[in-house]
Amino acid sequence: MSNVTATPMLRAKSPVRPEFWLVVLGAALWGVDPVFRIILLKTMTSTQIVLLEHVILFLAAAPVLWKHRAELRGVRLRQLGALLFVSWGGSALATILFTQGLVHGNPNAVLLLQKLQPLFAIVMARILLKELLPKKIGPLLVIALVGTYLLTFGFTLPFGHMNEFVQVGSLLSLGAAALWGGSTVMGRYLLGSMKYEAVTSLRFILALPLLLVITWSEGAAWKLAEGTDLGAVIVNLLLQALLPGLVSLLVYYKGLSAIKASYATIAELSFPMVGVVLNWTVFGQVITSAQLVGFVFIWFTLFFISRQQN
Repeated sequence: MSNVTATPMLRAKSPVRPEFWLVVLGAALWGVDPVFRIILLKTMTSTQIVLLEHVILFLAAAPVLWKHRAELRGVRLRQLGALLFVSWGGSALATILFTQGLVHGNPNAVLLLQKLQPLFAIVMARILLKELLPKKIGPLLVIALVGTYLLTFGFTLPFGHMNEFVQVGSLLSLGAAALWGGSTVMGRYLLGSMKYEAVTSLRFILALPLLLVITWSEGAAWKLAEGTDLGAVIVNLLLQALLPGLVSLLVYYKGLSAIKASYATIAELSFPMVGVVLNWTVFGQVITSAQLVGFVFIWFTLFFISRQQN
């Protein structure tokens, strides 16, 4: 009799809600991103890929924004600034930096360095939103920096040549992580007064004018290499824009709106793990032991911080 009554009580108190798995799914879809992006880099530049991606996202997001157009009536100047940061910084510039990082760096390191996003978000939340910093943030940041070093340089000392110390791909990836981390803070601010569907749509739509200017100033030719399968390029663009782009963010923000940040942080670990597995199975990029240790260091830091979010 006692066993029968205890089961529903345990289920009722379980910290893992269905929305947790929405965050897991949304973050896992981000891990699929490099598979399509690396293939497209063989035929187009980084900015061209991101521009075409946002053209597709614009066509998909415009009907969603029209449905929620009432959200635009109460937008104030501060909210507009946050929207521009999310769209220009998080959607346009960060995506270009991430794509360039895949060109100049190890795909596994570029992926795993994105786990520093929450650290950037915590610092910016303290500055902009006046949130309290986690306890023992100093030692935790040191551990995270050691993990970042291992992801970038491994177990070696990179002082022989300056270009070995400053890895271009890693710096680009860190820049993307900083912008995406800041976008998380701005997104949380916007979600306090706007629906997640409207924020997601505006993120893509407002980024399009900036991407047009950047692509035009780049001046790269718009032509595919000889022998390129145009159908395959179109399919990759569509999958790239809709799966790790629109669908992932809609699913992620839907889940994030209903669970605690501590659970969301743990759920986001599906992002680099899916990406690394796909890099291994599709591109033969096996993760090194140093990268694995570095990832564990960063994971420990994020997990320890996430336990304080309650």
